[in-house]
Amino acid sequence: MKEPLAFRMRPKTLEEVVGQLDLVGPSSFLYKSKQKQIPFSFILFGPPGTGKTTIAEAYSRSMGIHFISLNAVTCSKKDLELAREEAKLYHPCILIVDEIHRLDKTKQDYLLPYVENGTFYLIGATTANPYIALSRAIRSRCRILEVKPLSNEDIVIGLSRAIESQVGLNKEVSFAKDSLEYIALLSGGDMRFALNLLDIAAVSFGNKDHLISEEEVSSIESVPNIASDKDEEEHYDTVSALQKSIRGSDVNAALYYLAKLCISSDLDSIKRRLLVTAYEDIGLANPNAVLRCQMAIKAAEDVGFPEAVIPLGDAVVDLCLSPHSKAGCLSIEKAMDFASKVPLEVQDYLKLTPINIKEEDKYPYDRPDIWEKIQYLPNSIKDMKFYEPSFNSAYEKALNANYERMLKQGRSADLAKL
Repeated sequence: MKEPLAFRMRPKTLEEVVGQLDLVGPSSFLYKSKQKQIPFSFILFGPPGTGKTTIAEAYSRSMGIHFISLNAVTCSKKDLELAREEAKLYHPCILIVDEIHRLDKTKQDYLLPYVENGTFYLIGATTANPYIALSRAIRSRCRILEVKPLSNEDIVIGLSRAIESQVGLNKEVSFAKDSLEYIALLSGGDMRFALNLLDIAAVSFGNKDHLISEEEVSSIESVPNIASDKDEEEHYDTVSALQKSIRGSDVNAALYYLAKLCISSDLDSIKRRLLVTAYEDIGLANPNAVLRCQMAIKAAEDVGFPEAVIPLGDAVVDLCLSPHSKAGCLSIEKAMDFASKVPLEVQDYLKLTPINIKEEDKYPYDRPDIWEKIQYLPNSIKDMKFYEPSFNSAYEKALNANYERMLKQGRSADLAKL
């Protein structure tokens, strides 16, 4: 039984790697390292299917150095100890750790002295942001190299190679050009996804006398390979891009990022981000839009996917094109920062159960006519201003007019005279 096509087509040398010229091209660090036969430790990070592990192994083979491959998901402390002993027998040696972000801190620390003294060179592959997922000590000993999604053109080149290659499909099937372009479009820059789809199409429709069409490929797969796994950096990047697009009133971009999250049916992330965005970026400029956002989220929960996209889309358009204000958000941030540094005691007349206080100095529950005239801040900060006015809508202008009126009126801590 043959191995999967994606496995059979794995490049054996740097020269066979498709795309990624910044990483493996003639002017790249890795290519020059190979030419001079001087190995280095480095971390490759990027989305799935972009060739991180392939590049690591191709680099090792190109260097002519013994290498050991481990996967951090199943790797134990004993596995690392065995790798260390094996590396001592084959010096110099390269240790490739796939999904290195899954190594806990203890295991990461275990590697440090052996990377430091050259027992082995470390090559890590990860879908996570290495500046967050890996210890500073590991990062300081390794170069950080980003592996980007392949272009559609690169994917088509890789597919064409697979069709022609003797270890691939060996010219036993033929694909129309638009069918290869369609596979590339669906792949999202993931060569493994593209090769797997090519393999399925070849088995389903292929023979020497038939040209496999785009329509036949689409009958197998029509959902694009969007990276939105909650454990992957791309997921958080998409969520972040959604909020920033709404903040910047780019309704088309916001709808695109919402669609990416909806395709993966990630309602929890969408709900939380839309609520945060509504209160943080729209806020007091349009409270009704905030309420409508809450109602849309409730509707999305009630109907579920796929219909949930309708109320969610309405909410995103509403928030994007609404007046924006960060007044409430900036004001509470300012107050939080100050309160964390200057914790002052509440005045006696504002305490829940004041002790040893005259009757005329107690809070007047029965005098709503003077509530606006009472000083509520402690004396030492009585003139402190936390509220940051904004004038982006008629509603905010009305709020600010009321605020200015009360500032002019003034406040007093002498309740007996009010």
